[in-house]
Amino acid sequence: MKRALLIAAVALLALAGAWYLTPADSVRAASPVQGDPTMKWNGEKVVKTDAEWKQILTADQYKVCRKAGTERAFTGAYWDNHEKGVYYCAACGLPLFTSDTKFDSGTGWPSFWAPIHEENVTAREDNSLWARRTETICSRCDSHLGHVFPDGPKPTGLRYCMNSVALRFEKK
Repeated sequence: MKRALLIAAVALLALAGAWYLTPADSVRAASPVQGDPTMKWNGEKVVKTDAEWKQILTADQYKVCRKAGTERAFTGAYWDNHEKGVYYCAACGLPLFTSDTKFDSGTGWPSFWAPIHEENVTAREDNSLWARRTETICSRCDSHLGHVFPDGPKPTGLRYCMNSVALRFEKK
């Protein structure tokens, strides 16, 4: 039932003209790894102009991270990644998720049941496209990551549904 509702929601978004991307042209690091992969966000913001973001991000990364776009399901680099490691923000390098909390949600996007630290991922209301959802952004640079839904596995019951292009994976 949940899967059918999810498929219907994705179809509705597509019909409503949601901004879907083709497969990412590449997943590149806009910023180097910032040290300890389990570090908590310290409250410092990364602030750049639009022109600076366009210089350091790929076109697909810019569309998702800075303009809240969405990559097409089952096309991203990490939706089917089963390697052990850490997922960082593609824009600023803040550690966001670990493979220990990744699970197969069947949605075609990388899904996690919890971030590395709650401080590293900010949730905010998203009422776009005639739907009430909770958007997730990087706490350090405000890049759009995806959305969080209350239909995930235990222990949190949450599903952080992320865009691969907004992440950078580093193998352990």
